[in-house]
Amino acid sequence: MKILFVEPVIFADVDTFKLSIKILDKIFNLRKRYLSNNLTFPQLAAVTPEKHIIKFIDERLEEINFEEECDIVGITCTTQFAPRAYEITDEFRKRGKTVVLGGYHPSALPEEAKQHADSVVIGEAELLWPKLLEDFENNQLKPFYCQVEPIDPKYIPAPRRDIFKKRLWAARIQATRGCPHDCNFCSIPEIQGKTLRKRDIDNVIDEIKSIPQKFLIFSDASLTIDLDYTKSLFKRMKGLNKKFCCCGNVDVLAKDDELIELSKKAGCIAWYIGFESFNQNILNNIGKTTNKVEEYKSAVKKIHVNKIAVIGSFISGFDEETVESFDQLLKFINDLKIEVIEYNFLTPFPGTPLFKKIEKEGRILTKDWTKYYEGKVVFKPKMMSPEEFHRECHKVFEKIIPMRYSAKRIIRSMRLGFYPFLWTYMQNSSWV
Repeated sequence: MKILFVEPVIFADVDTFKLSIKILDKIFNLRKRYLSNNLTFPQLAAVTPEKHIIKFIDERLEEINFEEECDIVGITCTTQFAPRAYEITDEFRKRGKTVVLGGYHPSALPEEAKQHADSVVIGEAELLWPKLLEDFENNQLKPFYCQVEPIDPKYIPAPRRDIFKKRLWAARIQATRGCPHDCNFCSIPEIQGKTLRKRDIDNVIDEIKSIPQKFLIFSDASLTIDLDYTKSLFKRMKGLNKKFCCCGNVDVLAKDDELIELSKKAGCIAWYIGFESFNQNILNNIGKTTNKVEEYKSAVKKIHVNKIAVIGSFISGFDEETVESFDQLLKFINDLKIEVIEYNFLTPFPGTPLFKKIEKEGRILTKDWTKYYEGKVVFKPKMMSPEEFHRECHKVFEKIIPMRYSAKRIIRSMRLGFYPFLWTYMQNSSWV
């Protein structure tokens, strides 16, 4: 049986940029530069019986041939790409192909997804996918396959990266799955579960050794949840000659010198931290219990002392914020002096507690899912109009995106060493 995996993509009309992403694509070949490195299909390929043939298509690299000879088509998508995924599934189904949808958005809205697919996989798919293929072969395909309980980590496979046609500059890897920190805007606890599951460290190390790329990106929600596990992992990574970026939380990074030192020895060149807000009341209300504003500078300082870069995530649009909040946020961001700034509009993704709350209050402005990429206003804020929210967000963007601001961060990162500087340069260049 031939299986076709398809990664849908749209080039969003990102109005925070002065030039169209499509024009930039022609100039800088962004289709290859920003190729997705989603682990979903490589992991599904790893649990697919060997008797089946797999072909993978990423729309960033090639156009889809809807006349492709295949028995079943698998598509995964997040909310932003759901409309494009539905277009693809509809075209394949017109030609008599059997289509399966999965991923964050179909898991959150399975009934919607089912209108465009023969079957929908809800939640984690490693155990469901082989059963689905068996049912399909026996003409017993079910409309829905749902993983109710978080799967045992021993069933989380090392991905089959050979399905990628192009070797990416950095490889994603996952040591743990799930997150007990129940932030109300985050999709991870809703899809991956709130129970942290840890892969066997021997298996993770073997996988790392098998990866040809020097650079790794840990897809884990946070590597500061189980410190004993993470410290053991970092100790085992020492000497593997890899460089990596991973996510962590302020409460640990502000206090645990040993963890940061071990991460440096293991090859860490950047910690990604979800600071989100400098308002403690906001952090408390959204469930970001790991964040104490007074610890932000301490966390950044400890990371910098170890010659590691900091990637900081910030969000505007919380209920407590007013028009005056944006200037304050910008001042605090600049005071932190971090290397990479990720700034987003608050976006209530389907399936999250935030979406349910805002929808119940009648504040959702649109369900055009193409706008759900953290760069559009899709709901009505409490303390300002949508127009004010949009305008003020863009004022912040204008103070962090232009090259004169990015250049300062890039130059400042040189004191951290070559690899943190290289990572900072690449991350800041992606704003172009």
